[in-house]
Amino acid sequence: MLREYALIADGERGALVGPRGDIAWLCAPGWSSDAVFSTLLGGGGCYAVTPVEQHHVWGGYYEPGTLIWRSRWVTDSAIIECREALALPADPHRAVLLRRIIAARGTARLDVLLHPAAGFGRHRPREIHRRGGVWTCRTGDLWLSWSGAASAREDAGVFRTLLSLREGESWDLVLEVADAAPEQPTDPGAAARRRWRETELGWSRQVPDCTDTAAPRDAAHAYAVMRGLTAASGAMVAAPTTSLPERAAEGRNYDYRYAWIRDQCYAGQAVAAHGGHPLLDDAVRFVSERILADGPDLRPAYTVDGRSVPDERPLPLPGYPGGAGRAGNRVNRQFQLDTLGECLLLFAAAGRRGRLDGPHWPAVEQAVRAIEQRHRDADAGIWELGARRWAHSRLTCAAGLRAIAGQAPAPVAGRWASLADRLLADVNADCLHPSGRWQRAPDDPRVDAALLLPTIRGALPPSDPRSRATLAAVRQELSEDGYVYRYRLDGRELGCAEGAFLLCGFLMALATHQQDDPSAGHWFERNRAGCGPPGLFSEEFDVRQRQLRGNLPQAFVHALLLESASRLARPWDG
Repeated sequence: MLREYALIADGERGALVGPRGDIAWLCAPGWSSDAVFSTLLGGGGCYAVTPVEQHHVWGGYYEPGTLIWRSRWVTDSAIIECREALALPADPHRAVLLRRIIAARGTARLDVLLHPAAGFGRHRPREIHRRGGVWTCRTGDLWLSWSGAASAREDAGVFRTLLSLREGESWDLVLEVADAAPEQPTDPGAAARRRWRETELGWSRQVPDCTDTAAPRDAAHAYAVMRGLTAASGAMVAAPTTSLPERAAEGRNYDYRYAWIRDQCYAGQAVAAHGGHPLLDDAVRFVSERILADGPDLRPAYTVDGRSVPDERPLPLPGYPGGAGRAGNRVNRQFQLDTLGECLLLFAAAGRRGRLDGPHWPAVEQAVRAIEQRHRDADAGIWELGARRWAHSRLTCAAGLRAIAGQAPAPVAGRWASLADRLLADVNADCLHPSGRWQRAPDDPRVDAALLLPTIRGALPPSDPRSRATLAAVRQELSEDGYVYRYRLDGRELGCAEGAFLLCGFLMALATHQQDDPSAGHWFERNRAGCGPPGLFSEEFDVRQRQLRGNLPQAFVHALLLESASRLARPWDG
């Protein structure tokens, strides 16, 4: 089940570790590369470290403030841990997967299996050699090097060995996956210990102290997840996976291994709510570069190196149960107006933290010009649907204009605030429901949980009757058992058409906190429980089955958890 998978990541790629000690997903060398381990989607390729004793209980935990995961098994005769990480500092051309097996109690006996298969399982290993106790091979366009398994036997590209460790002993396995031939260490054991020291030091410098938040451990973990998903370019992928279905057999499974501008803005604003940390600078840098490059043609998403997202195509994989394998994303052909407003909100948040430098202001001005030019255009909106004049998109632009006007010099601040007023009047004219709340679009009278966000971001005051009416409608029509759904897809009960949207649950926590409503803590606590044992969140949560739905982990959910934890720890300050 998805809820049992843990993430290890270094910013340039990520791997999912299952309860059997199996690396079930790893794309290399980069986020959107083909997978070399793809059993998560029914493909080939796996790397597993599993207790020999079949009768065992699985558990695990992250070392605080890191994405160093410790798989843990209790067997009839031993307690075994496997410390797992992708090594830091990260190299965009080379993934280094560290695994340290520890016999915590008793004698640890483990079955180790390595079956690399690049191209989502299409390519078997070739050019297999063992020199100085280190295995090397090729698979597809990749080179692999595996140390710590000199005793392994190879059969048709599958490597297996048995390890036996006495109580207190440990053993290092190091797997390198690269797009060029790896360098062979003269002393693999010393190289492994050095890699671990560098990785520990790297993580010690990444995650801020979050003891001043409403959920210190979860807030720090959310930051660590976002750090692990953020490349050296500053781009943060939406998720490390593709094709994990949001709903079984309904075709709603997508490739999220790209950097969505909106999600990046959510992450930057969440970080800014806590402090002026490096992830805020990363977000501002990547978003600024993309706006300056594309202006009014800003795309919703990019690869982490700023290229266009490829067209969607089917993958030659069975897929996760209930879904089908896909790579690429149709978002590359969409226009999403709200993204421009989110960019301004990000820049304003950076400005309030003193992190908006002179070189960023041309990007600010470009974003404002793009809103001026395109605010009358239909767009796909936050939920990436058909092109319409979505209320949320225009209100988000109004919020962004108001926020950045507060950071701008007087001559332009007044003009930008005036444009925000015009946008608000425009939405009021065609998207004010007869009940006094906002509706989704001129031709769609339904309420939408995304309509909470413009008030949270300052498009209009929380005391405005339209804000209060919208909040009340979302609470009454879109919430159940402490969770919140995006909108009603059809006439069925909530939870039948799709799972609760955890992003929306955290928006409800923020919206009620903004109203000084004590129920904010209830919404926050309920939604932060919608994760699995490793503390990772997917996009949706199936409340009835208590299961995660969609790609894992979903970065923007962790961002809103961090922001909620930061804001709920103090009175609302805008």
